[in-house]
Formats: sequence, structure tokens, C-alpha cells
Amino acid sequence: MSVDISSLPNHVLTVTLVVSMLLGFALQRTQFCSMGAISDIFIMQSWFRMRQWLLALAVTIFGTAVLFYGSWIDIHQTIYNSSKVLWLSHLVGGTLFGVGMAIASGCGARNLIRLGTGNLKSLVVLIVMGLFAQMTLRGVFGTIRVSTVDRVQMNLSTPQDLASIVHTWIAIDTPLLFLIIASFLSLLVLIFVFKDQKFRSPQASWISVVVGVSMVCFWWISGFLGFVPEDPNTLEPLFMTTNSGKMESASLVAPLAYLLDYLTLFSDSSKKLSFGIVLALGMCLGSFLSALQQGHLKLLGFSSAKDTLNHLIGGALMGIGGVTALGCTFGQGLSAMSTLAISSFITVSGFVIGVYLGLRYLERNAS
Repeated sequence: MSVDISSLPNHVLTVTLVVSMLLGFALQRTQFCSMGAISDIFIMQSWFRMRQWLLALAVTIFGTAVLFYGSWIDIHQTIYNSSKVLWLSHLVGGTLFGVGMAIASGCGARNLIRLGTGNLKSLVVLIVMGLFAQMTLRGVFGTIRVSTVDRVQMNLSTPQDLASIVHTWIAIDTPLLFLIIASFLSLLVLIFVFKDQKFRSPQASWISVVVGVSMVCFWWISGFLGFVPEDPNTLEPLFMTTNSGKMESASLVAPLAYLLDYLTLFSDSSKKLSFGIVLALGMCLGSFLSALQQGHLKLLGFSSAKDTLNHLIGGALMGIGGVTALGCTFGQGLSAMSTLAISSFITVSGFVIGVYLGLRYLERNAS
């Protein structure tokens, strides 16, 4: 039975809210954290949380490939697979974001989860991140971004995903080639992940599966459920409720900027709830319900002026870096990586460099 196009946005946002709440509920019960996965390697030489993150990535990559091969979604209908590779923007933005999440105690996703449990430090980080994301999207930092790092680019003759590039050498349909490459990469990751016997248990790996499946669901929601092949008004393809006008999965920097717009300009009828905004709110609400059920709600604030300053700087750097790199650890580290975009590999390298620099900064400035 077809769904009336006028009611489709509500269907999309409702399903997005449910899936994001389940994701937030699950994340609140675990130590799954992108920043923690990187910092554990540098500080404790522990790869446990990195294995968790890599397993989530493997699930996301394979699930995305299945959706693409089955024609449920088109990975080329995203902001990630342009033929222009803004490599300097991704490297600089990723590094700034990495430094920011190191000194702000976590990325945007982790701060949303902590906010749901009553952490007021995370509230400050998220507000600052959203404000600086606004300024980098279309404000003072946006003009700097466009006139500097965004000018440095590599132009390809194809979309920048690995399957499209390899397709120029091998005469195999792109969706099938994408599935083959994605399956191979996912298998390599799984071999590495389960090489550690400690990770061969449901207790260690369940959260990774939840995260990966959630990311794939978000692609399906925005790219299939919310997709209209022909907008009655423009006769162009339409992705309902997405701010980018393209297919989206989880990304949590720009949506915070759009959320501030929505809240501060609420009486403006052009400001509406979007896929990204509802996803972020759902994760926070799911975390709140989990903490409430466990009795873990507790208000926490800053311990010192230095702690406050670090979190302010961290939030600002994540806002600037996340927009410059076109995504955060979820937006680039999982969503974009699942499309096998070259830029995502550059951005993730920036995250690693940034976290290392942020940890060194914290060490030197420890009291």
C-alpha cells in the first residue's frame, strides 16, 4: 500500500526516532566510544574498544553494500561520493575534530549519550559545537573554509568510492563490484577483530552489531523509505527530511547546528525537524531512558576552570572540524566509510592524528 507523500515525512521521522532511541539506549549501557577506541591504543596499548569500533564498521560496510546491490539505496546519492576529493579539508577538519574530542572527553555521539544521563559538561560541549558548526557552515569560519582548504582538491573522472574507481579498470557492474570489495574488506576486519579470543563472546561484540545495524537502518530510512523518485513540484528525485537534500545516515555535527536554528527560529515556518535533528534527539532520549531505568541519572558539572576551558575549546574544534571534514566519527568514521569514499579514509587518519595531539596537550597541561 502506498503512503501519501504529504504524510511521508512524519513516517520517516518516526522510524528515525525509534531506531535512534534504541541506539542511544544501547550506547548508554556500554563503553563504546570512538575517541576511547583511539586513546586506549596510545595510553594503554589496548585494542579492545578499537575492535568494537572496527566490528561496527564491518557490519555497516557489508550492510550498506547489500542495500546498494539490492537497489534499495544508491551510495552515490550522498554528500560523500562527489568526484571532487577535498583532501586538505578532510585532513585538517579531521585533525581538528580529533583534538577537540580528546580534550572534550568524547565525540558528539558520546556527549549526546552523557547528556542523557545528566552530564551538564556535555550540554555545554554540544551547544558550543553546534554554534561553531553554524559559523563554519555559513558564518565567519565558513568564508575562511571556502577560501582556504576547500580550494585544494583532487578531481576524479568518477565518484570517489573505491568501487567506481576500480570499475574503470574492471568491467563489472558497480553494485556487484561494491559488494565484492565491501565483503573482502569486512572479512579482513572480522579476522582481525576475532583474532583476540577475549572478543569472541556476545558480551564483547553485541554493541558493535547494534551500532552497525543502526547505521544501515539509517541509510535505508533516508535512502529508501524517505525517497521519492519524482517530486510532484520539481519532478526531481527527493529525499524527505534530510538537510543535505541527499541520502543520509548518522552524522552529529551539522545536525546540532540545524537544531540550534530550529530552536532559536521556531516561529519561522521554514524551519522544520529534519532526519539529522531527530536522530540526535533520539540518541539522547534513548540514553536518558536507559539511565532512568538503571537509576543512573546524576547531574555532573565541571571540576575546575581548566576543565571548563578544555571542554569549551574541544566543542569549538569539533564544530569547526566536523563541518570542514563533512562529518564526525559517526558521519565520516562509519557513514562515509561504509560508502568506501576516499575522503573518509583521509578524515579518519585526521581523527587519529588529532586524538594523539589532544592527548599530548592534556599531558603537558595536567595539574
